[in-house]
Amino acid sequence: MVTSEQLPDWLKRQYPFKTKSYTTPHGAQMSYVDEGPHSEEAVLFLHGNPSWSFLYRDIIKTLSPKIRCIAPDHIGMGLSDKPADYPYNLAARITDIEGLVNHLGLWKVHLVVHDWGGAIGSGWAVRRPERVGRIVIFNTGAFRSPHIPLRIALCRTPVLGTFIVRALNGFAGPAVWMSMNNRKLTRDERRGFLFPYNSWGNRVAVNAFVKDIPMEDDHPSYKTLVEVELGLKELHPKPVRLIWGGADFCFDMRFFMRWQKIFPHAQHYYMPEAGHYVIDDSAPTATRLTTEFLLSK
Repeated sequence: MVTSEQLPDWLKRQYPFKTKSYTTPHGAQMSYVDEGPHSEEAVLFLHGNPSWSFLYRDIIKTLSPKIRCIAPDHIGMGLSDKPADYPYNLAARITDIEGLVNHLGLWKVHLVVHDWGGAIGSGWAVRRPERVGRIVIFNTGAFRSPHIPLRIALCRTPVLGTFIVRALNGFAGPAVWMSMNNRKLTRDERRGFLFPYNSWGNRVAVNAFVKDIPMEDDHPSYKTLVEVELGLKELHPKPVRLIWGGADFCFDMRFFMRWQKIFPHAQHYYMPEAGHYVIDDSAPTATRLTTEFLLSK
């Protein structure tokens, strides 16, 4: 695991948080940000693949003076441990987050989710709906879908896909430009997103996340995803805000419309010019819409 003290100065300027660590039920060290006033109420930010808690840096800076902000790096991602033999599957990741929430003694959790963070966060939330407050949903899914971009399907193949993702950095590398549409990331922003994924070994979970997309009903994570999808009804009473980038090559309009059917009462904001990294691609708007919703009573 990499600590915040070990980060280069150019990265500390963007990500100025002192990270902490938690030992997951499977024995790995999970790095997480814990900023703001100590309380049993907190905002839990969950990232996906191939990002890390760096994705939420600006929102955390804005929110943390007023409410506790927790942003973990999933095992194998960000600054967390990257073991070669970890159970990199949806069920284990939900268990990891449940363990972290219990470890921190959180009794009211507002969720902010993006990409695979949607399935992971929803997986925890449907188990503990009594602890869930408000929910902000960026481009993500937490349900079955037959749609997968060809480029991701290629990375999902056992041999060639692994070579593309781990040897050529063909997933995390292209993400820093494919996930943006409204603007280009700065050089240091690109370096920030890619910092944890600089070698074959450090891309183990980037590859595992892609392989864990349950497209077939005999996939090891298919049953878990079905349980999450069916459990979403437990969250119907919760205040929900959808903030969606319309230029996302992966989580497109079909996912956005599906969320609206699941949560018909949700407030929804559709930004046609924003890409997959909507939090960065339309940062001022995304930050404002998130913070005002989470701080509203």
